Amino acid sequence: MIIAPLLFATLVVGIAGTGDLKAMGRIGLKAILYFEAATTVALFLGLGLVNLFKPGAGLAMPIGRDTAALATMAQNQQHSWDIFLHFFPTSVVDAMARGDILQLVVFSTFFGIALGAIGAKGQPVLHVLESTAHVMFKFTGYVMAFAPIGVFAAIAATVGGNGLAILYTLGKLIALMYVGLAIFVVLVVGGVSYLIRVPFLSFVKAIREPFLIAFTTASSEAALPKALEVMERFGVPKNIVGFVLPTGYSFNLDGTTLYLSLASVFVAQLAGVSMTFGQQLVMMLTLMLTSKGVAGVPRAALVVLTATLTQFGLPLEGAAILLGIDQIMDMGRTAVNVMGNCLATAVVARWEGVFDDAQMRAFAVESTYRAA
Repeated sequence: MIIAPLLFATLVVGIAGTGDLKAMGRIGLKAILYFEAATTVALFLGLGLVNLFKPGAGLAMPIGRDTAALATMAQNQQHSWDIFLHFFPTSVVDAMARGDILQLVVFSTFFGIALGAIGAKGQPVLHVLESTAHVMFKFTGYVMAFAPIGVFAAIAATVGGNGLAILYTLGKLIALMYVGLAIFVVLVVGGVSYLIRVPFLSFVKAIREPFLIAFTTASSEAALPKALEVMERFGVPKNIVGFVLPTGYSFNLDGTTLYLSLASVFVAQLAGVSMTFGQQLVMMLTLMLTSKGVAGVPRAALVVLTATLTQFGLPLEGAAILLGIDQIMDMGRTAVNVMGNCLATAVVARWEGVFDDAQMRAFAVESTYRAA
């Protein structure tokens, strides 16, 4: 009920809201390239970890699955061209009715590009969709207000039917996600910091306040004002910070994409569904596309996960089980989202040759002095 209008409105606004794509210019192109590279690494890191450690395997759970959808997906997997042809809807209304999220995302992307390209003439439509997005945020909030009842029932029924072993299994998923986030921060964030000649520890000290705000509130939006302030003081020009950071909130969700790759395959393992590597790749592509533009939604990752499970015929009971531990996981993935977007501003500034090293060093000295 929620997913189709929510994704359509948020994706179109996220793409068209930046204005004419030509006007985004060099900075926008570099930012998008970096965003896609970072989120791809996060997705495949999560995919590798969940296949290596298999946190959901070995627990026979009597949760249903859409065998017809799985059979169709397996048949499509045999014809690689059919997969690409399936991306494009014959009718977007039909795609919405069938819950085909991938086709909806493709249509929304083209619609957003076209809407941004016509400039001022498209503003009335953009305003309507912005209002629609806010209505759907509120709608989602109403649904999530009942979530505690759902969590209570889902966890009680799951533990009652499967014993305390399910709690151990969920604990493995939490631990694996935080291990994955730590690996991402050290290898990717640390490695990129080294490549752009920004001391990793200085960067971590600079963003510690927005990082902690994001971690404790599980809200990227709450950390945005402080993130804008510290990255400007860190040596990134104001125009780059003001463009790249908010754009990254829609297009560069490193922690969320890592979680989604873990959680989707975890549900398949719980249900005893064996997915080939090719099927998992198609699922990762769907996650990469559907995760764009919904950062402002409460429990956005869970909405995206539900859409993906529906798309691939996996049991929605898996999402209900994950709802019980979502707050714990949301804290970590949101904090990494903010860290990744702060780094993206420094990457683009260095790429443009306008990063202020002297200001960065002065900010590092000031931070050390205040800490002392």
